[in-house]
Amino acid sequence: MPLTADRLLTAWTFDVPAVLLVLVLGVLYVRAARRRDWPPGRTVAFLAGLATIVLVTCSALAVYDTTLFWVRAVQTVTLLMVTPLLLALGSPIRLLLDTVPARWLREHGRGPLARALTFPPVVTLTLVVPVLVLYLTPLYDLTLRSPAVDGLVRLTLVLAGFTYFWTRLGLDPTPRTDPHLVSVWIAFTEVVFDGALGLVLWLGPLLAPAHYAAAHPGWGPDPRTDQIIGAGVLWIGGDIAGLPFVVALFVRWARDDERRAKQIDVQLDEEAASGAASTSGLWWENDPALADRFKRR
Repeated sequence: MPLTADRLLTAWTFDVPAVLLVLVLGVLYVRAARRRDWPPGRTVAFLAGLATIVLVTCSALAVYDTTLFWVRAVQTVTLLMVTPLLLALGSPIRLLLDTVPARWLREHGRGPLARALTFPPVVTLTLVVPVLVLYLTPLYDLTLRSPAVDGLVRLTLVLAGFTYFWTRLGLDPTPRTDPHLVSVWIAFTEVVFDGALGLVLWLGPLLAPAHYAAAHPGWGPDPRTDQIIGAGVLWIGGDIAGLPFVVALFVRWARDDERRAKQIDVQLDEEAASGAASTSGLWWENDPALADRFKRR
């Protein structure tokens, strides 16, 4: 059936594993948040991230994800950039550590292995490699034919994106603390890879041409136009989806600078007060050369 504006709003399916996962995570998060003084904004962000999973797996995006290339590209951008960012803004790891006695996680969360896995170049590869493997290997064709493989790929995209935003935002405890400028450079690198992948898909060979030629005979764009639209979604859509992260990054950068400035001001005030206390009295009484001459009798 052709994808129309009406079908875009009314075509729905039901992905049982995805819905169950969303319900479990949502219930656990809300119950944990209610037990402590948890910021409502973080709860809203996390639940919004879960809602995007339902949108991708149950709406028209799921109904037509094996029919149109650009629809699957929208899914990829959402699961890699939008969903993980919202989940990371909910600070789920901090909530987990505040809720359960995760002793093992506390002991090994900043160990050498964890620090190596969250090293900035490794985090960059974690974000860009899954998409490159998906679109530049036979894996893409396999996801069209196997729902199980497709589900695993979707889960991988969310986990890869969450690792990226978790380590870069710094709202949750992380194994290492890197300067904010490092996050800016990583974001720039991600933009470059988005552009490169978009150009390859735009100008390169068609992916699964026989499948898409048979998927929507007589309606919709031809396979080449369909892939060009999808390439634009991955390129431009990925950059647009990353803008909220860049904004959040600069906001956090500014707040950290403001907090550091306040700490320095407090420290300087304490040092000034301490110095004033140690040099109390008239100024000449504290001068070594004049103390004996003008000392009080």
